[in-house]
Amino acid sequence: MCRNIHVLHNFDPPATSDEVMAAALQYVRKVSGTTKPSKANQEAFDEAVHDIAHATQHLLDHLTSMAPPKDRETEAAKAKARSAARFATA
Repeated sequence: MCRNIHVLHNFDPPATSDEVMAAALQYVRKVSGTTKPSKANQEAFDEAVHDIAHATQHLLDHLTSMAPPKDRETEAAKAKARSAARFATA
């Protein structure tokens, strides 16, 4: 899975449309194998991003969780700690 796609479910406040769109864009880039499509493929690329963002938002709107909502700052700190451990110099 692409490391740039983050968990969007069960946050307070909920994921924004910009976060959903960014995740959709990363997904389409990964699947298509390109970060910038050719002019001939731009329309199909943009349509795929839009469709995946719509499906993602629909999914997030319908998921339920019994766990308390996660805090963005706490999750960001955990990610930073994981990154520091992963890329620490020996």
